Amino acid sequence: MVNRRFAIAVGLFVLLAIPGRAEIIEQILVRVNGELFTKTDLETRQIAALREMGQRLDPTNANLDDAQLRKMLDQVTPELMVGVIDEMLLVQRGKELGYKLGDEQFNGIVDNLKKENKIENDEQFQAALKQEGMTVADLRRNIERRMLVQRVEQNEILGRIAVSEVEAREYYDAHVAEFTKPQSVTLREIFVTVPDGATALQDTAAREKASQIRQRATAGENFEKLAVDMSDAPSKANAGLIGPLNVSELSPEVRKLIESLKPGEVSDVIRAQRGYQLLKLETSTPPETLKFEDARNQISDRVFTDKRKEEYEKFLERLRGQAIIEWKNDELKRAYDKGLADSKKQGSPAARG
Repeated sequence: MVNRRFAIAVGLFVLLAIPGRAEIIEQILVRVNGELFTKTDLETRQIAALREMGQRLDPTNANLDDAQLRKMLDQVTPELMVGVIDEMLLVQRGKELGYKLGDEQFNGIVDNLKKENKIENDEQFQAALKQEGMTVADLRRNIERRMLVQRVEQNEILGRIAVSEVEAREYYDAHVAEFTKPQSVTLREIFVTVPDGATALQDTAAREKASQIRQRATAGENFEKLAVDMSDAPSKANAGLIGPLNVSELSPEVRKLIESLKPGEVSDVIRAQRGYQLLKLETSTPPETLKFEDARNQISDRVFTDKRKEEYEKFLERLRGQAIIEWKNDELKRAYDKGLADSKKQGSPAARG
């Protein structure tokens, strides 16, 4: 049986298996600058997309409802087709620039695949590929396509992006909250439960018990020991400790209560949903904002990411505008147009290497 890691590794290259192999009789769906994308190519991509969604499905599966399959395919196909067309354009651009996969580089990749999957000889490797429905030529072609996409992205897009000091400073000033650690507190609690459907007398008794515990705590008894001995909350196992907690995520009532306490002080008895609660403020850490110099690397990463998305989309739009795309299937063209519109709404490219 083929090692699962090998199957996954080869599967990464299968995802790039667009045209290139000879077909005896095949239905052409679209031509991109003369390069063909066929019905078989589409079905291969759709199955891979469904599997990527966690759906281990086969279109011939008798247990699969046709309507369900159609709905799932309608969901994945628009984005899939944008990715396919963009990928074809990137590969073609890579070939125009003279990029190619050398024998030494390919053999190195194959050697790594063998080593990682404990494949000892060429016969075992050929058998493993056969089980995945591939030949060595298929594997090489698909690895080369992935390499071409990556080289184009690196040299035509990423390598030309820089983040200036002015851009970094402007981003910092506009997003200073992103570099501010909010105020946090660490508390200890004691909780006295009021039973469901409790009578007024039972409720009063619970409140009185909580008040007596508070009196003992404010008189100097150890709050941690009181929590272990008398609290009904699960936190009693940790001497009532809860936190650190982000103050902004606390309820307004609890936040107001905490703001009036100093470390070491115990709150008044407060009514909670299922009983009465005491809180002791252990520590309070004020908000802290990173200085620009300390946040510089984070800022660069974020600005670079934003610029990468913008430049990537500009580059793809340029390639699309220059391409000759001949659709042979109207339904697939509508799916592509929808995927393209959706990706623009999201503000990010649908295809990424």
